Amino acid sequence: MSQEPVLRPAVPADASRVADLLIDTRRAFMPYAPLAHPEPDVRDWVAHVLLPEGGVMVAEIDGRVVAVMALLEADAADAAEAVSWIQQMAVDPSLVGRGIGSRLLAHALGTLPSPLRLYTFQANTGARRFYERHGFVAIGFGDGQGNEERCPDVLYEFRPSASVTSSSRESEP
Repeated sequence: MSQEPVLRPAVPADASRVADLLIDTRRAFMPYAPLAHPEPDVRDWVAHVLLPEGGVMVAEIDGRVVAVMALLEADAADAAEAVSWIQQMAVDPSLVGRGIGSRLLAHALGTLPSPLRLYTFQANTGARRFYERHGFVAIGFGDGQGNEERCPDVLYEFRPSASVTSSSRESEP
């Protein structure tokens, strides 16, 4: 695999691979936060909720989906309360550190209106370093009561002035 990743909107045929990525990434990088739902339920949610809602981008290399990012664009109807979200992001664990997550993140930053926010677990130090390196700043910490996994989390918001470098490729989620 030497090609640059190609980004495209997810299609229904991607559901199984997207579910694999979400499950495999959780196992590889977040053993402290097991799936909140059985794998068949995760697969059903991806196929019948996540992908049909739209806003899901995948990255392909050599025709294989290697990463996924689910976005939720701010509702312009109430601009004062509008927030865009990165809801999910997963890179094939064997390909982390090759710039694929950075490409997906650049897509989100280039297409979604500000502010752009995301949650990650406090213990997910690799993801935290990745987002902070790309200009996200922690704006809130939770004790885990607000998520299904019951793991302490951190709320990040993109702040362009906080960006150290957008070309660094290590420690992607």
